[in-house]
Amino acid sequence: MASMTIPSLFHIVFYKFVRLADPKAIVNDLTTVTENLTGSILVASEGINGMLAGTAAQLDAFIEALTLHANFHGMFAGITYQRTRCAVKPFGRLKIHLKKEIVPLGIESVDPTKKTGIKVNPEAWRELIARDDVVVIDNRNSFEYQMGHFNNAVNPQVRNFRDFPKYIEQNLPRWRAEGKKLAMYCTGGIRCEKASAWMADLGVSVYQLEGGILNYLAQMPNPQGEWQGECFVFDNRVSLDANLKQTGATPDEVYASEPDAQWRIARARRLAAI
Repeated sequence: MASMTIPSLFHIVFYKFVRLADPKAIVNDLTTVTENLTGSILVASEGINGMLAGTAAQLDAFIEALTLHANFHGMFAGITYQRTRCAVKPFGRLKIHLKKEIVPLGIESVDPTKKTGIKVNPEAWRELIARDDVVVIDNRNSFEYQMGHFNNAVNPQVRNFRDFPKYIEQNLPRWRAEGKKLAMYCTGGIRCEKASAWMADLGVSVYQLEGGILNYLAQMPNPQGEWQGECFVFDNRVSLDANLKQTGATPDEVYASEPDAQWRIARARRLAAI
């Protein structure tokens, strides 16, 4: 009997801040264009944030539908998708959520559709973070920083994205007094985009890595010179190395030092089962 070839699986992450008049209708319409995919999509009045897995053909069909489907009216055109190959199935099923925010900063009236930070491509980022007058801020949770980060990056020591504004407010006066420029990065870009919109409201200009760590590792050769360690991802793969290959890390190892380790491990397993 001839052996059956199993199609390769891929993972994509994507987001777009765009004003949605009827997020609930978008959720309903998304169910028609995600057949055979697994993962999670968050929808709110501020936009869409997703991570999906499937074959290359299935993901290509989804991207085309999200871009061209008549019910979306072109609102999701221009999205950049970060795609990586999977050695294991990242998710168990698909869930589409209606949320208040697609990334919860917890500050009212922040609007990334109007203004954000200065986006820097990976090549320019490599040069930027080597400068002495730049503060490189890791806009992720502390455990993510500890797994891997860019050289010279500072760890804000936050356990939740909602804690990030407090860190900025505490340190901003010193950075201003020192004449420092601010540069910020996260996994795929969405946390930086939301935070930089809030910082713009404060009159603070900040550079942000376009497409986040995933884009950098995909685009730049020999990233070990400025990137150390692994990149945490929110699915069954747990973490990726500098070549975007699964490392074999487990949630138990990742969260071992966290005060609420058992809760985080259980939550990671629930997310992986999506």
